[in-house]
Amino acid sequence: MRAQRAGRQLHGGRLTYAVLIVFTAGSLFPLIWTAVAASRTNTRLAQTPPPFWFGSHLFRNLQIAWTDANMGAALLNTTIVAGSIAAGTVFFSTLSGFAFAKLRFRFKNLLLLLVIGTMMVPPQLSVVPLYMLVAELSWTDQLQAVILPTLVSAFGVFFMRQYLVEALPTELIEAARVDGASSWRVVWHIVFPVARPAMAVLGMLTFVMAWNDFFWPIIALTQNGSPTVQVALTGLGRGYIPDQSVIMAGALLGTLPLLVAFVVFGRQIVGGIMQGAVKG
Repeated sequence: MRAQRAGRQLHGGRLTYAVLIVFTAGSLFPLIWTAVAASRTNTRLAQTPPPFWFGSHLFRNLQIAWTDANMGAALLNTTIVAGSIAAGTVFFSTLSGFAFAKLRFRFKNLLLLLVIGTMMVPPQLSVVPLYMLVAELSWTDQLQAVILPTLVSAFGVFFMRQYLVEALPTELIEAARVDGASSWRVVWHIVFPVARPAMAVLGMLTFVMAWNDFFWPIIALTQNGSPTVQVALTGLGRGYIPDQSVIMAGALLGTLPLLVAFVVFGRQIVGGIMQGAVKG
């Protein structure tokens, strides 16, 4: 009986599907409303009741937002920033997580506590000294001012450490040492393949956070220099009466690359999560 139950495919009932439909609709509503608002005029958005279906001004508003915000350069800058931050965070966090998980060195637990403790410090406290350092290096309004301070995150180190503690057998590392493998060879041929599922998840989360980051880029960058998408969007709809339809069109343009990335790489991301969740 147990074997039959274990091999049988489980199906959700009507209540399960109803709950999933409700939550899916609630999750998609902000995106759909953004598209609806971007296809209307500012006058129609100010009326009551607001529109709940698409209008005929979508491409016009998208063109205005693309031109006014210099969205092409902003998307390129954001891709460079988010991609560099995600790659750096995944690489350095995996190395640090491996060290904290499997290597032996003095004050390891103390250093780990210090890394975790930095997660409790509000980022607003470091803005003034960080901006002074960036200005001293003449990096203001340059992309490296946004990339370099966030190449490593305490969350990423802790996340990779927790994953490698369980997923990476110590015996495998010892066997590689006996065979004469160097530390970098152990990392490249053992640690990275084992940590690939967690690296995919961390890279996805970091990329999305870097893409949507607004607080530090608006301080370090300007709209006329090398803006990211979030900085460029602040220049839309300015005037005595802000044009909300153009602002929504700009927000839609800034969201579309993330949606495309999830559609293209969604299967690989979910597969990496499932691979990390199932251990033989």
